Amino acid sequence: MFAEIGAFALVLALAFSAAQVGLSAAGRLRRSATLAAAGEGAAVAAFLGVAVAFAALIHAFVTSDFSVANVAANSHTDKPMLYKVAGAWGSHEGSMLLWCLALTGYGAAAAILSGGLPRGLRAVMVTTQGLLGAVFLAYTVFASNPLDRLAAAPVEGRSLNPLLQDPALAVHPPFLYAGYVGMSVVFSLAVAALVEGRVEAAWARWVRPWALAAWSLLTVGITLGSFWAYYELGWGGWWFWDPVENASFMPWLVATALLHSAIVTEKRGALGAPLGARRLEPADGRHNPGVLLGLLRAGLGRLVVLGPR
Repeated sequence: MFAEIGAFALVLALAFSAAQVGLSAAGRLRRSATLAAAGEGAAVAAFLGVAVAFAALIHAFVTSDFSVANVAANSHTDKPMLYKVAGAWGSHEGSMLLWCLALTGYGAAAAILSGGLPRGLRAVMVTTQGLLGAVFLAYTVFASNPLDRLAAAPVEGRSLNPLLQDPALAVHPPFLYAGYVGMSVVFSLAVAALVEGRVEAAWARWVRPWALAAWSLLTVGITLGSFWAYYELGWGGWWFWDPVENASFMPWLVATALLHSAIVTEKRGALGAPLGARRLEPADGRHNPGVLLGLLRAGLGRLVVLGPR
């Protein structure tokens, strides 16, 4: 029963994310505060829907409901509670749901906490976040649903992968995903700045808190994953630099550079680029979107290509 409720909530979350895109975009095009506010409300509703689905998945693991395919493949009645809960994101399907939870959570937080932004820029940001959420939720619902039932439930589950039964790795994915997905708000703000023509020093003030939060969480996640890879998988020379660890380290480097550039921008009105400092606002008064275009390409590529493991 709980699994069905979670599956239904996941479909509702997808519908709310689609509504978030439509309402926020319409609010921007028509300059309607009412439609934009409705889009922000849809962002919160999408997060609540994913939260219900994730709670249903956790309940299935805690109660060893082996009629759920994901639980049967990744849990066992004799496992400690820590690894039963960690089994919820120990598979591709579960990690996708965790990814969607973080993504819609950031979308809801951005909608609630960005009241100080210009109205048009905020509407475009919420639209972009909703589009990202809709893409990942659609994939989860139609191709990687963690709440699918089995026709015949087994007596016992196959247990969690032994390599994943480690305290560091149990908490590693939530931190890593929270850091990964936190950069989606930076990406959405970059898109909004380009669309609205607001590539200016104020953008650094808007983006810095989100970038700092995501960078901090990603740092914790990478540290936990590195310790686990070193002592669990072997001597560390090869496994320490496995593709997953590299995939998390590359955006960490970019986020570090972004934070430095944001501080420089706030103080000097210039944003650092690979070949030197580039003015956000040239002498002729026209905005220079070159820096943000690079961020746009990097952010979209990381979100779509890397994604959850």
